[in-house]
Amino acid sequence: MAAHDEPRETEDARFRLEVMGAALELFESKGYEATTVDQIAESAGLSRRTFFRQFRSKEDVVFLDHDATLAHVQDFLGTTDLDPYDAVCEAAARVFARFSGTPDTTRRRYRVLQTVPALRERELVMVLRYERVFVDTLRRGAPTQEPLSLVQFAAAVTATHNYLLRTWLRDGARVEVEDVRRALGAVKRRFVTDTAGDRPTALVLPPGTSVADVTTLLAQHFGDGLTTTP
Repeated sequence: MAAHDEPRETEDARFRLEVMGAALELFESKGYEATTVDQIAESAGLSRRTFFRQFRSKEDVVFLDHDATLAHVQDFLGTTDLDPYDAVCEAAARVFARFSGTPDTTRRRYRVLQTVPALRERELVMVLRYERVFVDTLRRGAPTQEPLSLVQFAAAVTATHNYLLRTWLRDGARVEVEDVRRALGAVKRRFVTDTAGDRPTALVLPPGTSVADVTTLLAQHFGDGLTTTP
């Protein structure tokens, strides 16, 4: 599989995303708690019985695209010829590409999640699922590396992706998938090529930092292989 090839959505996946879109519209207009399963089913053109054959609850519907995206990530990581570090970075970039490729739905869910704490907690669980897949990929592909460093790399990739995605969601900043790839490349160079053990491994950025500054600061902080210091 080529690095940037994306699999096509199946008919079932498209159906599930349509149901999710209908549910999110109701959650935003009527409120999450006030929206019933019957209303979601009617809006999506389903019977109540069909809804429960497909989905366990209205909470599950909120994250249907996460399930599809995680499946694509696992498929990509299981078939790519990239080295494990590059593969994990590319997988994270693909996650961003999928979510940013459906801006109306992704932003609507973000707004809904801000009003429902239980859904935000569920989102954290979803994030951990991606991170676990990244760690497992690194352990299989780099079995001689220190396990802790692999966990740290997966966490750094996940955090960088999430920062840029939330910047795009919250601030309306222009963030392209290539911006994400560049930022993740800086993370990889820090972990894979930098042997200066006393250099910092974390960077705290103030709210409102521009995407261009994020990429620059990551490169300066973690080292990008493009500049040298005296």
